[in-house]
Amino acid sequence: MRRKKRGEVPENPETPIEEPAEAPVDEAPKEPSPWRGVLREIAAGNAAVAFLSVLLAVVVGSLMILITDENVRNAAGYVGSRPSDFFNAVGTSITDAYTALFQGAIYNGEVDTFERRIRPLTESLKFSGPLILAGLGVGVAFRAGLFNIGGRGQMLLAGAAAGWVAVSVDLPRILHLPLAILAGAAAGAVWAGLAGLLKARTGAHEVIVTIMLNYVGYYLVFYALSQQSWLQAPGSGNPKSEPMPESALLPKVLGDQFNLHFGFVLALVAVAVVWWLLNKSALGFRFRAVGENPDAAQASGIDVGRTYTIVMVIAGTLVGLAGVNQVLGTVPGGVTQDLDAGIGFDAITVALLGRSRPLGILAAGLLFGALKAGGFAMAAREGIPVEIVLVVQSLIVLFIAAPPLVRALFRLPKQEVTA
Repeated sequence: MRRKKRGEVPENPETPIEEPAEAPVDEAPKEPSPWRGVLREIAAGNAAVAFLSVLLAVVVGSLMILITDENVRNAAGYVGSRPSDFFNAVGTSITDAYTALFQGAIYNGEVDTFERRIRPLTESLKFSGPLILAGLGVGVAFRAGLFNIGGRGQMLLAGAAAGWVAVSVDLPRILHLPLAILAGAAAGAVWAGLAGLLKARTGAHEVIVTIMLNYVGYYLVFYALSQQSWLQAPGSGNPKSEPMPESALLPKVLGDQFNLHFGFVLALVAVAVVWWLLNKSALGFRFRAVGENPDAAQASGIDVGRTYTIVMVIAGTLVGLAGVNQVLGTVPGGVTQDLDAGIGFDAITVALLGRSRPLGILAAGLLFGALKAGGFAMAAREGIPVEIVLVVQSLIVLFIAAPPLVRALFRLPKQEVTA
């Protein structure tokens, strides 16, 4: 029998020839949905953390509202026998509280005229103006790696300077108001610039310097308000100036029926100017470079000390405009030792929530202005302590300062660090 050679075809044509098995072809990987990437980017960003921080603060604030509500406490005493009363009391308490907050901050549909319905919104915008201006002053310093904790002193000195020009100089309105605004802005710039200069020349920590300057500024203004030859109203024994003349008051934006004045427009202009400064100018680039790494900025030729001084001057100018807003934006207006109304410290919260970005600070200022206006309505209508709103603001700062905690609670993806 003849041996079959390798590769020889069998003689019987009916014998099937086995074809080599084809290698399995891997299926093409499915392309991830573009929406999934967008949602992941949003969840990993700072905006999600800020939003969830506000949400957590509101939830904790709601618990405190329930604790302070007498009806809820009474219903909790017999929750085992009649749980429906407890849950009804909880629902009523939360609903009434946040309804009052909304009606006091945004829109009140229970009144008869359109002007009265939108009046809460104008009040929120009025409260937002100085918060935005002071928040910008703190945020600009943050971007350069500095902590401007001296908002109170800067506002006091700026308000006193603007008030002194307003009551001491007799000029037409077209000159009087701009001169008073410039005087206030210059006083804030000088007071903050002093901290920047000490930082640049001696290395003194700006936190310590600005805090100490708060006390110095407070007592300087108190002294000026105690001397009739300076700021004290004639014939008065109280530390308060005389009312501001009409020619130096900030004009109303929507007419005399609303309290919203030009200070809010000034805040919007400041947001636009600071955005351009930080994102489109060479000076803003130096601010950001120094804030990221002062040693590398110095090695690249940037004068870090000079930058510190300039950024604090600009920060003080913005915070000073907030002080001007307080003195010249109210009727009859006037300089007092408490004209800052806590805004100097609230500005730190606004800057933190806004991530030191101008548009973020604008949004945060609007939020805190609404909380302030709505908080008064909650206290007046529902008897809820105004301090509850302050607790909510403090909790926002707490959660903003601890982003890993917020990410862990909501299982958010970690933010990717880009080179």
